[in-house]
Amino acid sequence: MRSFDYHCATNPAEALSIAGAAPARYLGGGTNLVDLMRQNIEAPAALVDVSRLPAVIEETPNGGLLIGAAVRNNVVAAHPSVRTRYPVLSRALLAGASAQIRNMATVGGNILQRTRCAYFYDAAGSHCNKREPGSGCDAIGGFNRYHAIFGASEHCIATHPSDMCVALAALDAVVHVKGPGGERDVPLLDLHRLPGDRPDIETVLQPGELITGVALSPSAAAAHSAYRKVRDRSSYAFALISVAAGLEVVDGRIADIRIALGGVAAKPWRALRAEEMLLGTDPAKERFLAALDAELAAAKTFDGNAFKVELAKRTVAAVLCELAGVNP
Repeated sequence: MRSFDYHCATNPAEALSIAGAAPARYLGGGTNLVDLMRQNIEAPAALVDVSRLPAVIEETPNGGLLIGAAVRNNVVAAHPSVRTRYPVLSRALLAGASAQIRNMATVGGNILQRTRCAYFYDAAGSHCNKREPGSGCDAIGGFNRYHAIFGASEHCIATHPSDMCVALAALDAVVHVKGPGGERDVPLLDLHRLPGDRPDIETVLQPGELITGVALSPSAAAAHSAYRKVRDRSSYAFALISVAAGLEVVDGRIADIRIALGGVAAKPWRALRAEEMLLGTDPAKERFLAALDAELAAAKTFDGNAFKVELAKRTVAAVLCELAGVNP
């Protein structure tokens, strides 16, 4: 462990002031950043602890929810309004990590957690463009069972590990950000970057910017939603494929549909083509499968993860059938 300066902030303005005076990383629960520091993947000169910032979940004027970035994951998962109005988010959080980690992890930190690619963590013996730009990507010709089938590049095929972010993508969540240039709102779907030729740049956040909260809008699809995670073991494992979906059916037709996938890209992957094909149709397994075939036609697989295409297709179809109440 290298030495570093530690500061504790009690409000966003103080956090921004401290971070601006000396380039620093923001520290929430530390469940990812501290691990990266221990593994010598990251070595920040200073940390600004933002875990004591206001941790509230409150109603918004449009009938939605604003979730503070410092709120712990288990608190969000157990909140009555989240469980009833956004069940996909509660279920996604409960599917992630262990209870002990969920008690520590914060919403802001969960959004910004980094990939769990084994080559990214192997600083001593592996090439990784995300960790060391220009060094190569050993995952492309190596063990890539957990890696991307969408949005990858010749420089990186790592996936984003967050379950929560997949649910937020399906919910059209908006991330509130404060920084030296003021405040701005970033749709969750636009926050994370695909690797391209700079996989080390993972989000659109500017230096010093701080996530302060996440806003959710109300919708019938959000209230009628589900999350399913397929993994190699039943606890404390990252997704091979995960699905966050919401469905609203009016007069026998799909009036609103949301489908987001995890474990398939460097960011939560919204299945927009499948959604477009299904909107306005009557729900049926055959239509679900056809729309998913169209969505997955663009997938690019590798030796170890070709199974993800069929797994994603069948998992999404099963979730949609469950939500629609049709024969799976």
